Amino acid sequence: MSKIVDLTHTFKENMPVYPGDTPPELYQTRDLAKNGYTYFQLNSGMHVGTHIDAPLHMIADGQRIDSVSPEKFIGRGVIVDARGVKIITADLFKEKIIKAGDIVLVFTGFSDKYDDPHYFTDFPVIDENFAKKMVELGIKMLGTDTPSPDKEPYNVHKILLGHNVLIIENLTNLGELLEINDFEVIALPVKIDAEAALARVIARYEN
Repeated sequence: MSKIVDLTHTFKENMPVYPGDTPPELYQTRDLAKNGYTYFQLNSGMHVGTHIDAPLHMIADGQRIDSVSPEKFIGRGVIVDARGVKIITADLFKEKIIKAGDIVLVFTGFSDKYDDPHYFTDFPVIDENFAKKMVELGIKMLGTDTPSPDKEPYNVHKILLGHNVLIIENLTNLGELLEINDFEVIALPVKIDAEAALARVIARYEN
């Protein structure tokens, strides 16, 4: 029997956003009792909550998220335990078997601070050699339970997206996968003509 782990933060009013980004607006415009149906309106940027970055986010003439093949969003998952580490290096996955087409998830435990203002300023980052190794290995996507894999000047973003490795940001519940040796990641973004998209991300394994 399959077990599902939801790796997605709930999108809601007053959710935290990256400093400088416009907070999303999620509000009800129709009421079932008054109007005969319920209707919610959403005004939001693409980099709020759990989302996927496509190459256009950092690469001139890069792919938009709607043009990425759906095959890219599903793959074998590999988790890298990076708890307690401020700079995440390639040494952390030397014991892992990472294959072309895998989706690598970096578990820092930082999603526990999601509602803390420090979540967007003090998060651990991935170094450039880690990103280059991911490109060399041919992975599909790299996900992290932080707001970003790096900080300005965003070289890790540019390395990954420049080689069509998509980036999943603001994941949660990665700790539930630490003891799971074989799992699949399904990370489905909204099909939108943009540089990124809100996404529902799950992991699935046989219980």
